[in-house]
Amino acid sequence: MQKIYRELLVRFRDGENRAYEELYKLYREPALRFCNSILKDIDESENVIQDVFLKIWFKRTSINPDLNFNSYLFTIIKNRVFDYLKEVKKNEFLKEKFWERVLEYKAEDNEIKEERFAKVKEAVENLSEKRKEIIKLNYEEGKSYEEIANQLKISKNTVKNQLVKAKQVIRKQLDMASML
Repeated sequence: MQKIYRELLVRFRDGENRAYEELYKLYREPALRFCNSILKDIDESENVIQDVFLKIWFKRTSINPDLNFNSYLFTIIKNRVFDYLKEVKKNEFLKEKFWERVLEYKAEDNEIKEERFAKVKEAVENLSEKRKEIIKLNYEEGKSYEEIANQLKISKNTVKNQLVKAKQVIRKQLDMASML
C-alpha cells in the first residue's frame, strides 16, 4: 500500500491530472469533515477544500512523496481555516466600523440640519413684521397667496412680492452666516 501511495504522489508531483483526481477522491471527504468540524458551515468548508487542493496543485513540485502527505494536507487546511476565520473577524470589524460611521454621519447631518433650521428661524425673526407674518402664513400654515391676501386685506401680488423679497433677505443672511 505504501508503495502505491508513494507512486501516486510521484505521479501527482510530476503533474499527472489523473493522479490529482485520485488524491482528491481519496482525501476530499476526510478533509471536508475536518474543515467543517471547525467552521460548522458546509458550503464554506467546500470552498476552503477547493482552495486547498488548488494550492496543492500549484505547489505539487515541492511535495516529497517520502513524507506524510496526510499531515501536509491537514496542516494546509488548518492554516487556511484560521486565515478564513481571521478574514471573517476582520470583515465583521470593518462592517461594524462602517455602521458606526453611518450613525455618526446621520448625527452630524441632523446637527447640520438643526443649525440650518435655527439660522433660517433667526433670519425670519429679523424680517419686518409684515413679511414675517406672510412667511408664517404661507410656510407654517400652508395658506395660498389668495388666502393670505384675503386675511391681511392686501393684494395677491403684494403677497407674492413680499414673499420673494423675504426669501432674498433670508438667503442673503444665510450666505453671510455661512461665511463666518
